Amino acid sequence: MSDNGHDAERRLRDRSAGPEGAAAPAEPGPFRSAEWFAREGKYGFIPRSWMKSQGFSPELFDGRPVIGICNTWSELTSCNRHLRDLAEHVKRGVLMAGGFPLEFPVMSLGEPLMRPTTMMFRNLVAMDVEETIRANPIDGVVLLAGCDKTTPALLMGAASCDIPTILVSGGPMLNGRFRGRELGSGTDVFRLDEEYRTGLLSKQELGDAEAAMSRSAGSCMTMGTARPWPPAGRGDGHRAADERLDPGRRQPARGAGRTERGANRRAGEAGDHDLADPQPGRVRERGQGQRAIGGSTNAVVHLLALAGRLGVEFSLEDWDALGRDVPTLVDLKPSGRFLMEEFFEAGGLPVVMQRISEKLRLEAPAVEGGTIGERIANAVSYDDDVIRPRDRPLTEQGGIMVLKGNLAPNGAIIKPSAATPRLMQHRGKAVVFSDADDFRARLDDPDLEVDADSILVLQNVGPRGYPGMPEIGSMALPKKLLEQGVTDMVRISDARMSGTAYGTVLLHVAPEAAIGGPLALVRTGDMIRIDAANRRLDLEVSEAELAARRVAWVPPAPAHDRGYGKLFIDHVTQADQGVDFDFLAGKSGTPPSKVSF
Repeated sequence: MSDNGHDAERRLRDRSAGPEGAAAPAEPGPFRSAEWFAREGKYGFIPRSWMKSQGFSPELFDGRPVIGICNTWSELTSCNRHLRDLAEHVKRGVLMAGGFPLEFPVMSLGEPLMRPTTMMFRNLVAMDVEETIRANPIDGVVLLAGCDKTTPALLMGAASCDIPTILVSGGPMLNGRFRGRELGSGTDVFRLDEEYRTGLLSKQELGDAEAAMSRSAGSCMTMGTARPWPPAGRGDGHRAADERLDPGRRQPARGAGRTERGANRRAGEAGDHDLADPQPGRVRERGQGQRAIGGSTNAVVHLLALAGRLGVEFSLEDWDALGRDVPTLVDLKPSGRFLMEEFFEAGGLPVVMQRISEKLRLEAPAVEGGTIGERIANAVSYDDDVIRPRDRPLTEQGGIMVLKGNLAPNGAIIKPSAATPRLMQHRGKAVVFSDADDFRARLDDPDLEVDADSILVLQNVGPRGYPGMPEIGSMALPKKLLEQGVTDMVRISDARMSGTAYGTVLLHVAPEAAIGGPLALVRTGDMIRIDAANRRLDLEVSEAELAARRVAWVPPAPAHDRGYGKLFIDHVTQADQGVDFDFLAGKSGTPPSKVSF
């Protein structure tokens, strides 16, 4: 806690105490923390004594639940640099409700700085969260997250432990502003880069825009990967409406602390710590919600991984089947026009959920009490241009399409709301790049044989190939085509795409090229057909020719031969399975462990 934190702790405890300042009575248990703090003899003496050395008073060991506050604050992660402040407000909420808050750090994933990609470290953070919870006296947890891969990592780790969990998002940064236009983080980077590469923007102007885009702490204020996950993590969408970065974030943080304490109490009374409701229906509802808000393609791999941690059967096919009749209602960049400030002011996620309410289990319990239906019943839209009515959607086909064919036997995905409609049915010659270095070296070569109808194909950038499946699937267009006025082309790879990106981009091709998937066999000049209406992605090469190419194919050398990199390459699953580790499927809970002394 802060320097004055223990004084605040006592004041807040006194406010929630009974007559004459007595400590609030302990709620029914037992809690798993009692194995540390309620034992007689040295096994209780040592944990209590070492905690008391920090100034924690004896009343905190009277049987109240320990609420862990999992903090991803880091100066290396600008999105999360304000989470120190939010943690203090969560602590106050826990104390006000009669709990014992204990903050702990885990690795922070900052998309702008980490290499080769934060996706490579998502599973490492999930393991960090899981093992920290299991090894310590934690009865429930509040997850403080922001930058996109940090959020699913924390949810995956907590899901594996099966304890009451609430996610608090740090919120998006303020809208960027540059010379009378609003800039959306990520999305407008791609546009500005194209303007700079074609001479429409000077180096000085690009530098001015650079300084104007990121105006505060917080994650992307576009509908990037960081934005769909807080609503998915909360489930009922109540606090997800408060997606802003200002002092207003502190009140939901305190509320999360109080709610988590209450959730822990209910779990203790019921003898059931599974308040995450890991049922197929609930996970699928979250997939439908992603479509309605025009969520990031990254949500596909993250939700598949989360379902795997919960032991829920949820497949790539479910993404497609459940979303076919869910329109995109939220008009936010990169698919639309607005940013998160406008989304919040328009009424936020409760309005979206109300407008697709027939797709939701309204009787499902909300973490703050009551049902989801009750939580969204009175939602009001204050701007139907930002959150569209059902009869005036941004796109009729929401979210994500899953395509299969001989080029992607296990599936590839595309985001229709970000694509050019005429390119959703397309046939063109492949221009193949063997890896990311080859792509960067040859993209702007004047002699590159490419035209507007060509299909750019990028190999060996999948989970094992890069490794880590980076966000380079939204390949930049060749400079000579940009100069001709070309604004979009079909692009295919086994990589991911930033949630802030746009274009007719087919991603997550599985199996990936590095393990010998058909993508590895594509050669420049091959014809490829995209038939999105029929969910097809096919390479027009005979089976005999593909068989001959497969015999000649040589797998790329692994990028790592030691440490976490080797662990990742050896055990990561494919995109259609969530890119999680094969040994982490299914939750294992928090079984009693042996004492350490």
